[in-house]
Amino acid sequence: MPWLEPVTLSGPHARLEPLAKSHCDGLIAAAQDGDLSKIWYTAIPAPEKMDAEIDRRLSLQAAGAMLPWTVKDATGKIAGMTTYMNVDAANRRVEIGSTWYGKWVQRTALNTQCKLMLLEHAFEKLDCIAVEFRTHFFNHQSRRAIERLGAKQDGIMRNHQIAPNGTLRDTVVYSILPGEWPTVKAHLTYQLDEKAR
Repeated sequence: MPWLEPVTLSGPHARLEPLAKSHCDGLIAAAQDGDLSKIWYTAIPAPEKMDAEIDRRLSLQAAGAMLPWTVKDATGKIAGMTTYMNVDAANRRVEIGSTWYGKWVQRTALNTQCKLMLLEHAFEKLDCIAVEFRTHFFNHQSRRAIERLGAKQDGIMRNHQIAPNGTLRDTVVYSILPGEWPTVKAHLTYQLDEKAR
């Protein structure tokens, strides 16, 4: 049995469903909220490329290199995508990444709920020895969000990638380790409880 199996994860503020071709129209609508594909330091697909992006993620899943989800908000509306990626099954490591949300759910409890469910699954079901987060050096919103989770910065990989616009990407790497997970879990649970009041 493969280490990673598609699974649905649910909480009061969000639901993660295994990515499917049938989600394409909803994902296009979510990405159009805020014109996300125009943000230069991210790789959110333009509407005409969403179908190809779904195919890419599903083919990586078939190869055991990714586990992609469609993110739905509390009402069941498609709000974005997230994945376990850079999967290292032999060493029980994953990166939570390739995540994006429509503008209407950004800075809401949805992201906190998603990260809590993904981390809980990684540490408590998959027995991960580390969970990574990576982001563009200039994606300050993402960096602040990762730091608010309780992840620690491991370092910056300079000239890590060539972006579609030809610029060089410095990638900031963060991680959470099993010994840190109980405190991170308590912190995220507290944040969700505060937002529910």
